[in-house]
Amino acid sequence: MLRRRTPLRKAPTPAFPAAEKTPGTARKKAVVAGPRKGGGLKEYVAETSLLDHLQGVIVNSLEDDKAEHVVALDLAGRAAFCDRMVIATGLADRQITAMAMHLEEKLQKAGLKRVQIEGAGGSDWVLIDAGDIVVHLFKPDARATYALEKMWGAELDEAAQEA
Repeated sequence: MLRRRTPLRKAPTPAFPAAEKTPGTARKKAVVAGPRKGGGLKEYVAETSLLDHLQGVIVNSLEDDKAEHVVALDLAGRAAFCDRMVIATGLADRQITAMAMHLEEKLQKAGLKRVQIEGAGGSDWVLIDAGDIVVHLFKPDARATYALEKMWGAELDEAAQEA
């Protein structure tokens, strides 16, 4: 009995060949692939309003938990790892841990599914990765030591323009 052979089909060529060869996570592959086509003004406005909403949730949560010196920085176009940064101070380990846990709960209620927390086990610095917004919770001494506001603040941009 003769078998009928079906012609071999070629695999579809990827839209971005460099992304196909790049090892790593989907996020790394997306960075290599470049910006999406059709990313127009409507998507930018929608993304900006979502970031504004999430930043509001973060700042309100921190203020409800009695955080001190809450600062929000806009890093769009200046940093590749996030678009916004929120920095706040807590007086004790227990307060900082509670702020991180409450913030995680409120962000999940706001629709952010994946929130990662580093250093919540009683350290001077807790980092919360909320995607395009990064939150730093410091004790007062650690905040003065690292001085993230000076590193990412507007004063640095003004000094570079003057020079």
